[in-house]
Amino acid sequence: MALFARLLPRATQPHSLLCLSLARSAATVSIPRTTEQASYRHLQRMLFAQLQPEDVAKFEAIMPGRVLTEASDVEAYNRDWMNKFRGASKIVLRPRSVEEVSQALQHCHARNLAVCPQGGNTGLVGGSVPVFDEIVLSMSLMNRIISLDETAGVLQCQAGCVLENVDKYLNERGYQMPLDLGAKGSCHIGGNIATNAGGVRLLRYGSLHGSVLGLEVVLADGTILNNMSSLRKDNTGYDLKQLFIGSEGTLGVITAASILTPPKPKAVNVAFIGCKTFDDVLRMFNIAKQGAGEILSAFEYLDDAAMTVSNKNLKTRNPLSTNAPFYVLIESHGSNAEHDQEKLFALLQTAMEKGVAVDAVIAQDPTQASAMWYLRESLAEAMKHDGYVYKYDVSLPQQTFHALVEAMRKRVGSLASACVGYGHVGDGNLHLNVTAPKASQELLGLIEPFIYEYTASVNGSISAEHGLGVMKPKFISYSKSATAVQLMKSIKGVLDPKGILNPYKTLP
Repeated sequence: MALFARLLPRATQPHSLLCLSLARSAATVSIPRTTEQASYRHLQRMLFAQLQPEDVAKFEAIMPGRVLTEASDVEAYNRDWMNKFRGASKIVLRPRSVEEVSQALQHCHARNLAVCPQGGNTGLVGGSVPVFDEIVLSMSLMNRIISLDETAGVLQCQAGCVLENVDKYLNERGYQMPLDLGAKGSCHIGGNIATNAGGVRLLRYGSLHGSVLGLEVVLADGTILNNMSSLRKDNTGYDLKQLFIGSEGTLGVITAASILTPPKPKAVNVAFIGCKTFDDVLRMFNIAKQGAGEILSAFEYLDDAAMTVSNKNLKTRNPLSTNAPFYVLIESHGSNAEHDQEKLFALLQTAMEKGVAVDAVIAQDPTQASAMWYLRESLAEAMKHDGYVYKYDVSLPQQTFHALVEAMRKRVGSLASACVGYGHVGDGNLHLNVTAPKASQELLGLIEPFIYEYTASVNGSISAEHGLGVMKPKFISYSKSATAVQLMKSIKGVLDPKGILNPYKTLP
């Protein structure tokens, strides 16, 4: 296939030291635990207070007309989009201001009511879903863009802003978000920060630990911590905002953020490449880094099994004329379209001549580029159509990616419909998915704890960008030392001594 062959047009596709005085007790709220919820079946409800009519009245006084108590209204907040995690909350609070969040948490703290902060609820480890009857604090109405400094490129917005909406707002003004994910149409900025979401642009723009300049956070007792700095340099005391980035709502509720945004690129190029081996994928990465240099913004991969599931379940099409064992998607962000495309063409030509790439195509227009990205970004949706999905998000040395996928395929055998690997090669983040018609304890036993043992054996991390939520706290020791975990518990004890913020999550 010619290097610049044009893709056929296609239809548009949709894009515990929690509290020393609160020992675990027998659950007073009974929730049947199914096979799907086996990862946290062992948990028992802690001795938090239970919601009373007086509490509902208090919340109504704080945010009139924005308190949900009807079971039909609350149901959607009690489960995640994968239908893997389910709680039994009886109330959802929908504040519009930091003052309302503060007043609600003051009351919860005084009454010892547990709270589950919730953003767009697009997470994959149950971090934003109640485990028992925690009060859901939804940030969906806190969706106001506060300001944009068009000289410095610093955006200030509320936590409930949807990522895609913010990106569109910035694009119209010559900027873009440093973050991009498949869930951008639903996920919230606050949730992105609370989970330290990575996404496909991390290779170019870095993590949110660098992009977030300031935060406004409400602590467990209702105290408002206004740390909304827009300064790129501020070495005055401890950098407190870093505590809340990636804390999954267990240390405080993020209500607003100040974010450094990069200029919108004047030229964007996307290429799709086929490789024979995973070693060739890694060689392709080196060629891309050397050939594209500073304009390389994304380097994604998926294996043939992932391509097959996508083609079957979402009716997508392989952009290449022939199948390959592995596929790579490269994106460049630059300022000179002709110059950037020449760079991309040259590096692909080098890869073809060296036998690293067996086929390649460059998108000729935004429709083709979107089709390529849809293939990669819709993989989570494609897997869901197989029935049940065991999803794992690990950081590994790049050369070990495929060895883990192959080892898992041998373990699960015919019990799985598919075992696929894809992810962000550029930052060492593998997404390993195992699908089956339905959840199975036998299959889960073959996957866990093996995947965490393997990850630990190569000095990886059991959570690259999804967080720990309720799914992984019991496995934290595979990535963190006992000393590190104890220090985390101590920090939790200082900021949330009653343990009311997102209990049962992150820490064992």
